[in-house]
Amino acid sequence: MLDIKFILGNKRIVEETIQNKKGEPVDLGKLESLYEERKKLRQKVTEINQKRNIAAKERNVDEGKKLRVELQKAEDELDRIEKEFVRLMIKIPNVASPDTPIGSDESHNKVVRQWGDKTKFNFKAKEHDELGKELGVIDSEKAADISGARFTYLKGDLAMIQYALFHFVMNVLTNEETLKEIANEAGADISVKPFVPVVPPLMMKTAVMNRMARLDPIDERYVFEKDDLVLIGSAEHTLGPLHMDEVIEDKNLPLRYVAFTPAFRREAGSYGKDTKGIIRQHQFDKIEMETFTRPEDSLKEQDFIVGIQEYIMRKLKIPYQVVIICTGDMGLPDYRQFDIDAWMPGQHKYRETHTSDLMNGYQARRLNTRIKKSDGKMEPVHMNDATALAMGRALAAIMENYQKEDGSIKVPDVLQKYVGKEVIES
Repeated sequence: MLDIKFILGNKRIVEETIQNKKGEPVDLGKLESLYEERKKLRQKVTEINQKRNIAAKERNVDEGKKLRVELQKAEDELDRIEKEFVRLMIKIPNVASPDTPIGSDESHNKVVRQWGDKTKFNFKAKEHDELGKELGVIDSEKAADISGARFTYLKGDLAMIQYALFHFVMNVLTNEETLKEIANEAGADISVKPFVPVVPPLMMKTAVMNRMARLDPIDERYVFEKDDLVLIGSAEHTLGPLHMDEVIEDKNLPLRYVAFTPAFRREAGSYGKDTKGIIRQHQFDKIEMETFTRPEDSLKEQDFIVGIQEYIMRKLKIPYQVVIICTGDMGLPDYRQFDIDAWMPGQHKYRETHTSDLMNGYQARRLNTRIKKSDGKMEPVHMNDATALAMGRALAAIMENYQKEDGSIKVPDVLQKYVGKEVIES
């Protein structure tokens, strides 16, 4: 969430942010009243406790009993005010960066740059689902019988390409020399430390997901009410709280983590969209990055992360475009968001394969994750999360860009040593 002092000192900006991000209206006047009342009650509780200490030293039992009743009443009122205050605070979205376009939907997103010529063939290009079915490497029909719609089996060589992608990307993210090369290309003057691989939980407490500002929209989540648990929709959901309620020493930053996990989304609002193939699934596999940095480094960190995403796409030789997302299309916790869209010749359009979200201190305040500076001062850490590779979408892009007229698929050069062959064929 935002800092309350920033909110009260910038009401017009906050109101515009709520409107631009399609947030729920918040009565800032009421929020200010609750803030002032909370301060008074906290002071009152402090004063009562001081009086109780004096009464205890003087062994004044009657005064002690009276103050105990008075303290309970003040604490109950403070608890009520705190809950109402937090309820309003968490509704307020993060402000957007100055370079974020103002717009109502994805039509207002802006292409920042493009790489590679759109793949063209001298034959009619097929979509990935048709290629996969003909080669026997995608089986959505049997998955539907067993699990329902938006599930699939990946088989044989296509499964091997997924495993190859995992090895390739993890080698990039854990190789300091490669990361230095990427940072230089991205113009990011930052400390280059490799990512620490993590195998995180796939389920988390709903309260912690809420502190991550990712529980809503709840219809997108698979929730187990009996256990008060929710399946993650991305590895960042359990990577982000790794330092919840902790103080990180400034000298230890940046901290960078990477995890490869299944992700689970109900896709409640996507009826009729992408019903074929492996673009939009209830369960999919993804390599996710999460980083913690000093506030002054977080923008450069995001540039570095986008540089990593572009490096991976260039090594795979898949044409792409980098897009900065407008206010109406970005997440409420995001400060700045970039997407990378891969060219899909079978569909004859660009499709999103990566996203990069800079949260600055918004999530960290909710998670109570702070930096201790060298001078002893505390401040919220800044957080970035981003896709290293969403397997289903990456596989679709590879299949469509590397297809051959006979229906076979060339294995990208960078993956051949992991797959053990150059072509997938029936």
